Amino acid sequence: MKSTKTMNLVGLRMTRLILLASGLVAISIASAILFAQDDFYSGYGIGIEGNVNLANELKAPTGALLAAGLLMLAGVFRTEFACTSLTTATVIYLSYGLSRLSSMSMDGIPHDGLVGAAIFELVMGVVCLLGLLRFRRINAH
Repeated sequence: MKSTKTMNLVGLRMTRLILLASGLVAISIASAILFAQDDFYSGYGIGIEGNVNLANELKAPTGALLAAGLLMLAGVFRTEFACTSLTTATVIYLSYGLSRLSSMSMDGIPHDGLVGAAIFELVMGVVCLLGLLRFRRINAH
């Protein structure tokens, strides 16, 4: 049987790995949308070039995604932020994935890349949720 200290160390490493992955993905996506929006969305069959209104509307929530990604990364470096960071990651990824599923049920199936994004977001959200539950259980003792 592993000691509590060893379990906490393993739990902390797993938490940091989850937060590192979730934070880097969120920051990467936000950066791509902010700085290479046409290229990013054209990969999904979405044309934005020349449509200032659509570009503005798609960039608006990106600041929140970037801030959330930075908060996720904060939990990698500062243990006292880990619970908040995991909660943020869980909310961001599950809300994106579930919103995409809702859209698919109401609007139809989109480009394969967007279906893949939904699957990735749901999986990442569940991983973050499980990490959060484990982190809270380990740190409750």
